[in-house]
Amino acid sequence: MTRAAADNAAASAATRPGHVTLVGAGPGAADLLTVRAIRALRQATVVLVDDLVDAAVLRYVRPSARIVHCGKRGGAVSTQQGFIEAMLVTEALHGERVVRLKGGDPYVFGRGGEEAAALRAAGVAHTVVPGITAGIAAPAEAGIPVTDRRWAQGVLLVTGHAQPGHAGPDWAQLAQTARGGITLVIYMGITHSADITAALMAAGLPGSTPAAVVQSGCTPQQRAHVGTLRALAGDIRRLGMGSPAILVIGDVVRAAALMQDGGSSIGLPTPRAATA
Repeated sequence: MTRAAADNAAASAATRPGHVTLVGAGPGAADLLTVRAIRALRQATVVLVDDLVDAAVLRYVRPSARIVHCGKRGGAVSTQQGFIEAMLVTEALHGERVVRLKGGDPYVFGRGGEEAAALRAAGVAHTVVPGITAGIAAPAEAGIPVTDRRWAQGVLLVTGHAQPGHAGPDWAQLAQTARGGITLVIYMGITHSADITAALMAAGLPGSTPAAVVQSGCTPQQRAHVGTLRALAGDIRRLGMGSPAILVIGDVVRAAALMQDGGSSIGLPTPRAATA
């Protein structure tokens, strides 16, 4: 490229309005992407990718685009959130069409809200492409319908990993919620599963409550185990299950078609009265 061409390209980038799209890649398999997500990837000139995104998703990115891997995994060295937000702003201000590609949904424990706030503060135009969240998809893959009306009147998505300097979830209150027929779906809870299950039982949720763990949901590496709240943490240790994983607690777990990895046999109770 000649000096004049380079100068023209730089000037064009400086005047071209940049844009950031926060894209949910879904919980695992590349074919769970939405059409809108694929369209955004094909238009991107810069893509910031999370660790949990299936590498096959990147086949939708144009060859000329720059791909930046921004690992964010619990218990591992992670890219600082502030650095990611600054990069999103900088690239957009240079005229790039940026995609921030996240596993699951950007606004469900994906820090998409923080990134959108940083973009608004910098005056950067941005949009959001929702994705299928693991808390719904992973149980479904394991045969667990989280809002089966025979056993549950709703579902509550909660994190098992408190932000540094903040109090964790009120497990006593959540135990009462679960006793009222609400399914608990816990993200990032496998490391603290013993503390979580103990707190729920101490608050009155029966140890016999059906419970499941789904590791690496919606991928070829998926593993699922069904048991009880009382046994869950011990089963996780015994089976060597680890992150990423989703915990599901509530009577809907009884609907799982298969008891995997030697899970407890749970008989079906009389369903709750179905409502329209």
